[in-house]
Amino acid sequence: MLTALVFAPTAVALLLLALPSRIPVRALRAVWVATTTAELALVVALWTGYRTGGGIQYELRARWIPDAGVSYHIGVDGLSLPLLALTCVLFLACALYSLRESRRFREFAALFLFLQTTCLGLFVSLDLILFFVFFDLSIVAMFFIIAGWGHRDAKRAALKFFLYTFIGSLALLLGFIGLYLAATPHTFDIVDLTRQNPLAGRSAYAALVLLAVVVGLAVKTPTVPFHTWLPPAHTEAPAAGSAILAGVLLKMGTYGFLRIAMPLLPDAWRRYAIVLVVIGVVSVLHGALVALAQTDFKRMVAYTSVNHMGYIILAVGAAAATADTSAQARSLAITGSVTQMVSHGLITGALFLLAGVMYERGRTYDMSAYGGLAATAPVFAALTGAAAFASLGLPGFSGFIAEFQIFTGSLGPRPLATALSVLGILLTAGLFLRALRQILMGPLRLPDAPGTPRVFPDLRAHEYAGIVPLLVLAVILGVAPRFLLDVIEPASRTVLEQLAR
Repeated sequence: MLTALVFAPTAVALLLLALPSRIPVRALRAVWVATTTAELALVVALWTGYRTGGGIQYELRARWIPDAGVSYHIGVDGLSLPLLALTCVLFLACALYSLRESRRFREFAALFLFLQTTCLGLFVSLDLILFFVFFDLSIVAMFFIIAGWGHRDAKRAALKFFLYTFIGSLALLLGFIGLYLAATPHTFDIVDLTRQNPLAGRSAYAALVLLAVVVGLAVKTPTVPFHTWLPPAHTEAPAAGSAILAGVLLKMGTYGFLRIAMPLLPDAWRRYAIVLVVIGVVSVLHGALVALAQTDFKRMVAYTSVNHMGYIILAVGAAAATADTSAQARSLAITGSVTQMVSHGLITGALFLLAGVMYERGRTYDMSAYGGLAATAPVFAALTGAAAFASLGLPGFSGFIAEFQIFTGSLGPRPLATALSVLGILLTAGLFLRALRQILMGPLRLPDAPGTPRVFPDLRAHEYAGIVPLLVLAVILGVAPRFLLDVIEPASRTVLEQLAR
């Protein structure tokens, strides 16, 4: 079932490209939506059959490159299953949102379907080379989406995105090779490497491998100072591309910390975790402060991603502090980091789609060009306000559950770092309240560029279909998160046990 889940979107993408050119666009749209709907249904079936606390399930291992210790090894556990569900929800939302896309729709849909395969494949990979293959292919797919369907400076932003993240992936590959060479017998299998712990007692070697792995994952996350590719990529990407980039691709980095760095390098992670804590705090504060200075709505939301990913880095760093700290608190930090990945994907995905609505109406993201939109587009205003309050962690939304877990789990091990990070919430509240006041309140003001309409129509049906479900899920997770936490918590305890070896 997992193999079908991963590769079905690419098979449909090839089918779309092979269909005769006379096929109407509405048929291509129906195929894309039907495929992403079927993918979500498959994930729901996986979730229904998943045994809480049962470790890795739906596992499949097959020979691939046996002489090099590489296998096709896939499976899911409490770390990966929520991210599989998030991926399928966001890709369906983007397919629905993009139903009015008219530029080279066949290629646009095919690239998104291929990108969905790379994201799902990475989250089920239990072999380092398989993980790396999907990691790199996701970069290629997103490069073409930004360059082909982005805005004015899209090609430059796509190139910067590709170069930064590709160089990061090369560092990641060096770390993987270091793990392979240390293992006896040599293998890239994550489960076997976790069992072996090949770098135990080899502090210098382990430090170099950890450095390579952390740099590779930090670029993708992104954390300060490896984040400078993110704002231009988001600003120039089409709305659906930005939603997937923030909602799914950034999680590849943070997921890698939990799946690879912590279990495979426990000694080195504990020794250098304080560095990760500092990087997390800097990312939280830097992301919020720079977002506060933005006049471009989409660029502002992009910098809040640096801020929110910083909370996850703080949590995974704080979880390594074992002295005078309860295991329950450290497990809560890890659980909060996974919950934050899901929450951020839903909320920020919705914010980027709402930014796309702004651009489609006014051809600019400049907040000063808008005003009083609540009077002419009340549904747009209500959803933008809900997404903003969800992003700043208001109770009743998933962001509150995630950040509460992170701060509660991190406060004992790292009180000063956690206290500083709480300032990020205050800054985030300030920047979103300022943006809402400027865009939605006061007298009506619309961009006056040539060709822009003198009205701001409210949400259309395809925009409702793409945005509303994401915010509804954020509310459900904020009010009744138990079904998600029951899946994550046993996996968090397993990570802690592996880290304590």
